[in-house]
Amino acid sequence: MLLLLGTTALFAPMLAPRDPLSQNLDQDLIAHSREHPLGTDKLGRDLLSRIIYGGRVSLLVGMATVTLSLTIGVAIGSFSGYFGGLVDQMLMRLVDILMAFPGILLAIAFTAVLGPGLDHVIVALCLIGWTGYARLVRGEILSLRERDFIHAARALGGRPKRIILRHLLPNLLPPLLIQATFGLAAAVVAEGSLSFLGLGVEPPTPSWGSMLNDGRQFLLVAPHLTTYPGLALMITVLALNLVGDALQERLNGRNR
Repeated sequence: MLLLLGTTALFAPMLAPRDPLSQNLDQDLIAHSREHPLGTDKLGRDLLSRIIYGGRVSLLVGMATVTLSLTIGVAIGSFSGYFGGLVDQMLMRLVDILMAFPGILLAIAFTAVLGPGLDHVIVALCLIGWTGYARLVRGEILSLRERDFIHAARALGGRPKRIILRHLLPNLLPPLLIQATFGLAAAVVAEGSLSFLGLGVEPPTPSWGSMLNDGRQFLLVAPHLTTYPGLALMITVLALNLVGDALQERLNGRNR
């Protein structure tokens, strides 16, 4: 499912049957037809094309958010866990403060101040997304830094940077990969939530969340406007969670 969704989003210009921004008011709110398999919206735009292009927005936001959050979290968590001391305490208190707030509320406040936009959504989701990776990396490094192979690397004159990059981080790849998979699913849901509230990508750019919002007022007249974008969002998150569960079972079993 995930491979199909990714391929569809990547080759959207070739797979979408119509221009997602093309309007035809004479064919508005059509449920199904030969020309429009999934119907049209209130402006006569092809729903299938908009769902395909909306997948690009959701996956782009998810990948960018996870990449930036993972980079920041790994850097801060590695530094904090390896060196410890006062800096570690200060960084972890900052993480605790940020994690005390619901992430979606911070993202809503941030995008409300800066305004809607794809880059603003990514920054808003990274604002708290890095904290989970930082705590995970710090906890693992606190355990690994007392192992014999780390003591041996120090005895041989290994510098902290080399020890972290060559000895510690490779041992963190399995839990980070699992965390990133679940984080990608959470980012897709968060982007849909912000777009639903009008704080995501700016119209007329198609997004699953904004499509759900547009279809609310036609829920009884044209339920397909909310059904199909909702199914696309549900299938994407389900596929990511299934992959995360499979990775967790496989990697945990291998570690045992």
